[in-house]
Amino acid sequence: MFRVVLLAALSILPAAFVQADTRATEAKNLARFEQFAGAPIESFDMWQLYQWQSLGPDRLAVWSAVNKVWLLKVSQPCIRLEDTNAIKITSQMTHKVTARFDYVDFAAQHCQIQEIRPVDYVAMRRAEKGTADRRQASGGT
Repeated sequence: MFRVVLLAALSILPAAFVQADTRATEAKNLARFEQFAGAPIESFDMWQLYQWQSLGPDRLAVWSAVNKVWLLKVSQPCIRLEDTNAIKITSQMTHKVTARFDYVDFAAQHCQIQEIRPVDYVAMRRAEKGTADRRQASGGT
């Protein structure tokens, strides 16, 4: 019996470390995007969802084009948004996503978009490249 309990406890331990690392990574990524996010706006144009990235249980970044990025905050409960593999963004008005009117759909969930903030993605990438260049010049990894 002791072996079964010990085996069960040991099997849960790696999952706890993975989740902690994921939460820390999401928090770090959210801080990166928030640093370059502007003030909230009502809506943005989107002809197609180019790419997306989960930034936590109620935040995600969506690309409507290569360098057009939007930081979205969705209403709670939005269970396990950070773990989903695919999303759909509704657009009640043709090709326009609107806060408090449209939704992020995934895994049979319908999460209302509460806030939209534009992200200066070009500046974000430029800053990241500058940081990487400085790190490389100083001999860091």
